[in-house]
Amino acid sequence: MGFRLSKIYTRTGDQGETGLADGRRVGKDHPRIEAIGELDSCNSQLGLLLAELDEASATWPGLREVSDVLRPCQHRLFDLGGELAMPDYQALQQEEVERLEVVIDRWNEEVGPLQNFILPGGSRLIAQAHVCRSFARSSERRCQHLNAVEPLRAVGLAYVNRLSDLLFVAARLIARRQGVAEVLWQAAEKP
Repeated sequence: MGFRLSKIYTRTGDQGETGLADGRRVGKDHPRIEAIGELDSCNSQLGLLLAELDEASATWPGLREVSDVLRPCQHRLFDLGGELAMPDYQALQQEEVERLEVVIDRWNEEVGPLQNFILPGGSRLIAQAHVCRSFARSSERRCQHLNAVEPLRAVGLAYVNRLSDLLFVAARLIARRQGVAEVLWQAAEKP
């Protein structure tokens, strides 16, 4: 990617449109821009989680592995956003999806099977991992909506799906490595 921003504001979007790398102008509420924006939001939340994991690793060294696995995900989310902004650009590879699957399987073995539904909470890190998971799911929905209008590469759709799965298992792993009980859902009592 040879493009770099030399000026932050251009005034070209003041009328509710933005430009894509292929020269097209689309509305800022276009499904492509919505998907790019949701990926950016997910990436921002992931950055917060990584910062908090880095701080917490001094107390819980087992969390460093979680950071090491999630850190490249920020770059891959940015790659996927780049693919959406520049439809001819292809950065994501199937190996990235497979990398997430290997980690999901390994971490899932450590945390064991779910016995009940769990809720976000227990610690700030666990809750933030769930926030990231929910943003990844929202990103996936936006990408699928765009895919229905303008077909996308399957690898990007698979990646964002696996990322949300990874973040779910990461939240469970963080709880285990922090020694914090997961917050289990409780059905409302019947009157």
